[in-house]
Amino acid sequence: MGPKGRTVIIEQSWGSPKVTKDGVTVAKAIYLKDKYKNIRAKLVQDVANNTNEEARDGTTTATVLACSIAKEDFEKINKGANPLEIQRGVMLAVDAVIAELKKN
Repeated sequence: MGPKGRTVIIEQSWGSPKVTKDGVTVAKAIYLKDKYKNIRAKLVQDVANNTNEEARDGTTTATVLACSIAKEDFEKINKGANPLEIQRGVMLAVDAVIAELKKN
């Protein structure tokens, strides 16, 4: 991640492989055969796209954070946690981070 991020080679159905360090490009290249896993991957792609549109940087960091949060939340939901309560908790955390960032 960041300026010391690693290069990724993405196989394409046509032409030469794509070589990139860009998180959005990597996220867009992900397709999973499992329907539900692919839905989660698409959500992460949305995070990368939105981060790119808003900040033009930090897409890989945003993607890693989104994956980590989603993985933990799906595990909690599978163990019986209320998805709405998890969403409320995530939104409270987002609001707290935004408030802290605005202070600086």
